[in-house]
Amino acid sequence: MQRIGILFSVVAVFLISSVQAQTRTGNADAPSRFPKVTIANSELRTIKSTSTGRDYDLYIHIPKQYDKDQTAKYPVLYVLDGQWEFGLVEQVVGGLVYDQYMPDVIIVGITYSGENADYVGLRAMDFTPTPIEELKGSGDGPKFLKFLKTELIPFVEASYRVDPRRRVLMGGSLGGLFTLYAMFSDPSLFSAYFADCPSVVWGDNYLSFKQEADYARVHKDLPVKLYVAVGGWDELSGPVQEFVHIVRSRNYEGLQLDARVIEGERHAGSVPEAFNRGLRFLFSEPVAQP
Repeated sequence: MQRIGILFSVVAVFLISSVQAQTRTGNADAPSRFPKVTIANSELRTIKSTSTGRDYDLYIHIPKQYDKDQTAKYPVLYVLDGQWEFGLVEQVVGGLVYDQYMPDVIIVGITYSGENADYVGLRAMDFTPTPIEELKGSGDGPKFLKFLKTELIPFVEASYRVDPRRRVLMGGSLGGLFTLYAMFSDPSLFSAYFADCPSVVWGDNYLSFKQEADYARVHKDLPVKLYVAVGGWDELSGPVQEFVHIVRSRNYEGLQLDARVIEGERHAGSVPEAFNRGLRFLFSEPVAQP
């Protein structure tokens, strides 16, 4: 009996080792055997822009109740850099909806078409409002803003049941720079703006500071919600905090501004907390207290 027990133990060890080996190698001989992971309640759309001449993929999150209530209309959250941000934003929104800190929304993650798209190079074109010599092709921000206004927003609002009074634009880094540029260029295009670690030092004259000053000379109001975040250890922390201080000092009529320094974080590490706090503020709804 003891020998049989030892035999069973040897066989068990062999089988476990075989399974572990197959797991480590990933069964490279049959890659099509395993299905790809997808994000539930989402779909992919593609749009070609005549404004920029580029093709864009749209990652779109559909609220769970969308098909159950055919009369409901939803806010839309437009997310720049969808190739990096869509999954995290979708998860943060899901948690905030569950906890009743915000309503469910349609999320539109904007990215570029093609398997080998040059995300870094293309975003440096679209998200920069002015060109600089060091970055070839930069400065297409006005074209990208036209794409949002005349092509993308009409496409989304013709395809889905949306509340056009509740559009939110969200971007980080250069995307945050573009978000501020869009706000001061045409504040009414979106009802709320989310700029995470915005590159406010872009350009020789610090474009964001100059654009805000130009806006302040002819406007007393800025009727939007604005959330700005930056990591405490981000090299942009000082300039971003200075920018927020200037905007606060204007006392713009109608502006609801919240800002947060994410202590102990740099440019990327601040993102999860920034998304959580920012979306709660921008989509704030009455919440039942525990």
